[in-house]
Amino acid sequence: MAWTTPPRLDPERSRRRLQLLAELAGARTVRQRVRPQRARGERLRELIATRRRIAG
Repeated sequence: MAWTTPPRLDPERSRRRLQLLAELAGARTVRQRVRPQRARGERLRELIATRRRIAG
């Protein structure tokens, strides 16, 4: 049994799905903006730890 047309989604369900996808996309862009700051902080902590090992 093959579908000739895909089954229609409930309009409310479709709206909620689009809203969820938009929120996920927004969260992804926030994570991508935060990553460089986190990487810079990790690199700085690593340099400080290395300096302490050398000096200590």
